Amino acid sequence: MLEQIIFSHSILVKIFLGFLVAGFAIPLMTVKEPQKFKKASFIYTMMFQALATMIAFTGVVALVMGDFGMTFSIILMIVIWAIMMFIEIKKYKLIKVANLSDEKTRGLLKSAFIKISAVQVLLVIMMVVLKIMEVKGVISLS
Repeated sequence: MLEQIIFSHSILVKIFLGFLVAGFAIPLMTVKEPQKFKKASFIYTMMFQALATMIAFTGVVALVMGDFGMTFSIILMIVIWAIMMFIEIKKYKLIKVANLSDEKTRGLLKSAFIKISAVQVLLVIMMVVLKIMEVKGVISLS
């Protein structure tokens, strides 16, 4: 049972990573119409939060069922999750209140969207690589 939960957690992380990479297309697809960028950003943020919450839930279930304890790697995963949620909420709030009819503001926000998405992808990849290295015995984050 625990293996299935950990497997589900890892599959959700892979889906989330694919979702983050696909998110790079949002600023490119909404070049002509500013209101579509705002709407697409809202949908992206809701899906982001749903996937991140699913990952956190399966992680907590695995933590409790496996009786792992609070190791450094688990604390690091929780901190990365909190940082990513905070950044995503701030990004959406900024896009929501911005004047997207101004070309300069829209360009700045689209650039920020891409940069923030890149940081989020790097955070997820970093955590995945650290966990793989921990499982393989290369490093110990316990």
